[in-house]
Amino acid sequence: MSRRAAQLSFKIILSALAALVLLLAVAVYILPFIVNPNDFKPEITAAVKDKTGRELVLDGDLKLSLLPWIGVSTGKLSLSNAPGFQDRPFATLEESDIKVRLLPLLSKKLEVSRIVLKGLTLNLAKNRQGVSNWDDLTAKTAASAAVAGKQDEQPASAPTPMTFSVDGLTIENARINWDDLKSETHIKIQDFNLNTDKFTFDQPVAVSTSMTVLTEGSKSTQAIKFNTELSVNEKLDAFTLRQSNLQITSAGESIPGKSITATLSAADAALDMNRQTANINGVKLISGDVALAAEITATSIKDKPSFQGPVTIAPFSPAKVMQQLAIALPAMQDANALSKLAANFDLTATGNSADLQNLGITLDDTQINGAIHIKDFAQAMISFDLNIDALDAGRYLPVADKSSKPIASPAIALAAGISALPVETLRKLNADGSVALGKLKINGLSMQDIRMSLSSKNGVFTSQQSVKQLYQGSYSGNLSVDAHGDKPALAVTEKVEHVQIEPLLKDYKGSAPIGGIVNASAQLRGQGRKPDELEASLNGQLSFLFKDGVIKGFNLQKIIDQGKALIKGSALPSDSKNDQTLFSEMSGTATVANGLIQNNDLVAKSSRLRVDGKGNLNLVSEALDYKIDAKLLDPDAAEPDKIKGAVAINIEGTLDKPSYTIDVASLLTDKNKAKVEKLINKIDKKIGPGLGDLLKGLLKK
Repeated sequence: MSRRAAQLSFKIILSALAALVLLLAVAVYILPFIVNPNDFKPEITAAVKDKTGRELVLDGDLKLSLLPWIGVSTGKLSLSNAPGFQDRPFATLEESDIKVRLLPLLSKKLEVSRIVLKGLTLNLAKNRQGVSNWDDLTAKTAASAAVAGKQDEQPASAPTPMTFSVDGLTIENARINWDDLKSETHIKIQDFNLNTDKFTFDQPVAVSTSMTVLTEGSKSTQAIKFNTELSVNEKLDAFTLRQSNLQITSAGESIPGKSITATLSAADAALDMNRQTANINGVKLISGDVALAAEITATSIKDKPSFQGPVTIAPFSPAKVMQQLAIALPAMQDANALSKLAANFDLTATGNSADLQNLGITLDDTQINGAIHIKDFAQAMISFDLNIDALDAGRYLPVADKSSKPIASPAIALAAGISALPVETLRKLNADGSVALGKLKINGLSMQDIRMSLSSKNGVFTSQQSVKQLYQGSYSGNLSVDAHGDKPALAVTEKVEHVQIEPLLKDYKGSAPIGGIVNASAQLRGQGRKPDELEASLNGQLSFLFKDGVIKGFNLQKIIDQGKALIKGSALPSDSKNDQTLFSEMSGTATVANGLIQNNDLVAKSSRLRVDGKGNLNLVSEALDYKIDAKLLDPDAAEPDKIKGAVAINIEGTLDKPSYTIDVASLLTDKNKAKVEKLINKIDKKIGPGLGDLLKGLLKK
């Protein structure tokens, strides 16, 4: 071809291209005027019906644009619900706008303008069989993907990959209604707003969203805000988030303080769906003065999610937090109690379990270490192994009058606490663990080296507890609580050995009417939900042995001597404020029936006394009703155990304030009764009939 011919051919090609460009330009500007997209509504709705089986209703106008963007804007539209669900649209939309840049398509570049969706409403639902109203859509999508996958298997040249970018996404004033009939959950999400910057694969994009959540039946609302920088790869299986911040504000009459805000943030997070792993660094959860920090890794996030990492809760004041939340602080013996709480542990968690290892808790001056494992959240399966250095439990208890405190053994006190729990909770509780305390102080009592093991399964709670150092002695006990009935039924076995009873009673009650070294055992059964119900229902056996003891408030030897003086007409009994009776040994057994302790074999002795007695004690009222026969031995007699004098004494009142009354009749014989009556008549004349009547009453006993 000659040079002139080549030039001519080139001019022809350029002219043709110029004509083509001109034709396209004319078409772009003329087409919107001659083609009305609303004319294609029937074809569009038919295509949607064919692909989804749903009815698409286009109430608004469709607007078409070509240069520099090819796109469409819609007015109001709606998509029908799945068959078998409520007669309301699956989705409605007030307005939308989406455009694609035309010329980049020629070079395999998909550039989308900002997508705008206004007034979107989604009505999501799940029926009682667990089928959702979008399952049919996902099934059709999966089928289409399978067909496309088969087509891809055909030999073909590798296509040039298409790049993708979106200038942004805006969703304004959307609503989502969620009705789950299977779980009877009904949630409304309103004022949903979402904004993103320009999106390109593997590049960070700013994302911000906000919404308000209302749950049916709840008197509170949750305002949620979330901001992050999101990166996504082209395969949509790797996600990176940076500087993420989630804020939730709960408000309503049922919320303590009517409003509470919690903020969850993370420095960065990486999610790999292909490897099923996630790493979340710099996690912080803050609500008021409470701050939690963690570093979390996750594995098997699609199949069986598992999360691991260290967690730290910074020191805060529970008392201050309760005040901030308008929660009434309980009255406690120590005004500075609950002023500090902190914790740290290594967490391993799944969807239904949590394992806390290397647990360290600081509660005021108490240090707690060990491990807690929740095996199953649904079945409340818990195991634990805790070590506590020193605990003053009394700091957290209400201020109480020591004189009015009921006597309760460790097992009975534990039973009262367990029985106070709802029966259904006890039946569901599955727990197994142990607690060791170096030092414990409760209700004024001090003890050391405490061990307790607990087990609860199928509605039966059991425990074994021991105190190796209890007022120079020791304690051991077993408890069983059966929650199968309307009221929990308990069985208790307890034993104390070589315990100094006087300092124990002084610490516990503020005073000690009796002292000595005590060995005692009990086997009891009862039922009830409150301490007084338990005590009133107790049945069983008791045994006790006091050595080197003392009973304060009366002196048996002095009473016998004064009784003799009364018979002889001598002086009246003197003040007995500082009187006491010493004994080398006192023992007995008792039966317990409906909270009443009946003792028929009380025996006490010392070098000069021999005492026999019987009576009862009401555990609920602590009322005493005892009668003892005391014999005074003659130390100068040649015969051992020769009786020098005897008296019968009635003991009434309560454990705190016992009263002693001499059975005068036990001192009298027919020979000297007349002498006593003459003495009483003399008292009536000098003092008045009051004291004389009292003595006559005693004489008749």
